Amino acid sequence: MSRAAHVTGGPYAPPAPRETRTVTSADGARLYAEIHGPKDAPAVVLAHGWTCSTAFWAPVVRELATDHKVIVYDQRGHGRSPAARRAGHSTRALADDLVAVLESALEADERAVVGGHSMGGMTIMAAADRPQLRARAAAAFLCSTGSAALAMESRVFALRSPNARRRAHRLLLHSRAPLGPVTPVAKWALRYATMGAGATAEQIEACARIVHACPAGVRSHWGRVLSGLELTSGVARLEMPTAVLAGTADRLTPIVHARRLAAVLPDCRGLTELPGLGHMTPIEDPGAVAARLRELVSDHLTTGHATTGHRTGHPTTDHQKTEADHQKTQADHEKTRADRKKTDAEQRTTAERQKKEKTA
Repeated sequence: MSRAAHVTGGPYAPPAPRETRTVTSADGARLYAEIHGPKDAPAVVLAHGWTCSTAFWAPVVRELATDHKVIVYDQRGHGRSPAARRAGHSTRALADDLVAVLESALEADERAVVGGHSMGGMTIMAAADRPQLRARAAAAFLCSTGSAALAMESRVFALRSPNARRRAHRLLLHSRAPLGPVTPVAKWALRYATMGAGATAEQIEACARIVHACPAGVRSHWGRVLSGLELTSGVARLEMPTAVLAGTADRLTPIVHARRLAAVLPDCRGLTELPGLGHMTPIEDPGAVAARLRELVSDHLTTGHATTGHRTGHPTTDHQKTEADHQKTQADHEKTRADRKKTDAEQRTTAERQKKEKTA
C-alpha cells in the first residue's frame, strides 16, 4: 500500500507554494516553510499539529491564498523539517521555532494572524510571553487544542477510571510502534481516534497519508512532550485577541479543553463548536476554519492594515468599533459561562435527586 506523505490530487492535495525557504531556529534546527498567496496581502501564519505537516493545512490554504499571504511550516521532525536531537523536543523549542518563522517569513514591519491546530495551538501558548509573538501577532487562533491534562481527559480509550485512562493514553502518546502501510484497518482506527463519524473517505485518506508518514521516533518524542503538557500559565499570558474552535466529537482533545481555554483567555473573541466533528477540523471542515481566520484578519489586520504604524480609516472610529465589539464579545462570553454554571448546577441537582430516590 502507498505510504506517500500526502494525497496528490483533489481538494486535500497541497497547492504549489509561491516560495519555499529554510528557517533556522534558536538551537540551529532547520525548518521547512512555504509561502502562498499574494505578497502584499494580509498575512496568516499556520502551525500544524502532532504527526502532521504543512500538507495538513492544504484545504485551508486553498481557501485563504486567493487574497491572503499564507505561511505554513513543518514542525521539527515533521514533513520536510529534519528531526532534532533528543534534547530538542520541548514546548520551549516549539516557541523558538514559531518566532523564528515569524521573523523570517514576515517583512520588517509586518504583522499576521497566527493560528495553530492541536500541537500548533500549544506552540502559540508556549510562545505567549515571547516579545516577538506579541510584536508580530495581531490575533491568534487556537484550533482543536488544549493546554494541560491531555492524557487524563482524552477519550480515545473510553475507560471509567481516570488513572487507567491516563495510563492508556500515555502509552499511546509514547509509543514508537510503526504505523505501517495505509490499510483499510489503519484508516478505520485513525478515523475512530481523530475524526468525526461524518468524515468522508477522501478526508480519512488525506489524514492517514500525512499521519503515517511521520517517523515513529518523532511521533514518540513529541508524544512524550504532550503527555506532560502544562501550559496553563501560557494561556493566561496570551493577551492578544484570540478565537477558539473545536469539534464536539473530538476524542484526542475533547471539547472541555476548548471551553476551558475560552474561559481563561484574557481576550477571547469567541468559541466556535463544530457539532459532530473530531480532532482534524482543518480537514473535516476547512471552510469553517478558513472563515474564522478571515474574520480575525478582517477585525484585527485589515482595519489597521497588515503593518504596524499604518492605519486606514478614522482612528477614533476604529477604536470605538473595536471596543464595542470587544464589550459585546465579553458580554456573550459571560452569558455562556453563566449558562454553563446553571447547567452544571441543574445536573448536580438531578444526580443528587436520583441518588436519594435509589437510596429510598
